[in-house]
Amino acid sequence: MVYTWDITIPELTADEPRKAYVYLPESYQEDPDQRYPVLYMFDGHNVFFDSDATYGKSWGMKEYMDATSTPLIIAAVECNHSPDNGRLKEYSPYSFRDSRFGNITGKGKITMDWMVHTFKKEIDQNFPTLPDRKHTFIAGSSMGGLMSLYAVMKYNSFFSGAACLSPSLWVDLPKISRLIEHSRLRPGTVVYMDYGSRELKNHPGMLNQFQKTASLLLKRHVMLNCRIVPDGEHCEASWEKQIPFFMNTLLYER
Repeated sequence: MVYTWDITIPELTADEPRKAYVYLPESYQEDPDQRYPVLYMFDGHNVFFDSDATYGKSWGMKEYMDATSTPLIIAAVECNHSPDNGRLKEYSPYSFRDSRFGNITGKGKITMDWMVHTFKKEIDQNFPTLPDRKHTFIAGSSMGGLMSLYAVMKYNSFFSGAACLSPSLWVDLPKISRLIEHSRLRPGTVVYMDYGSRELKNHPGMLNQFQKTASLLLKRHVMLNCRIVPDGEHCEASWEKQIPFFMNTLLYER
């Protein structure tokens, strides 16, 4: 079951509405007293329904969750669709300049502060969650993959695990590297990180950037599941195929 409602993020877009989505496991109807871990996801409009997805293809998370009876709540929020690079700004921890997009003012910290201090509180108050760090995860792809990596490093007291699919490391690898090197990480931090073999050519030096990031995570004793996806591309159809891999990683022995 997926609940949807309109929310606002005053810190980012004032009173402009956007959709929030929450998936509840089917087992909740059988046992309303049961409580569940929570996976927070970026680009909520692309998570569940093809009809809402930007390019007409979602991740199909509801179908996967129902088919596997995974005892997990998923909470996701629609991105900023402003043609003025709204999504890039909200999903970048750092300001950067790119030949395609121009100057981007990173508002990722504002996004994450809202998520952990406002949205997470609302989810924990209104749904049967296990709100502690051990049972709270975050996931996303592309810029959402970058934000998931940023979140599990910078907000490690809230998230014990992250799934970072096709993370946009090209935004500012030196700052990402310093973040990984200096973050205060609690024991048991888990990261799933992948990149599609066919999308590696989209950005110069991506394989080296990916390799360096993986090495830094391992040096910090992060429990890392890292892979190059055979024939993987930069699209929802490809990321959907990775659901079993990152779900098994985040929920392993939990």
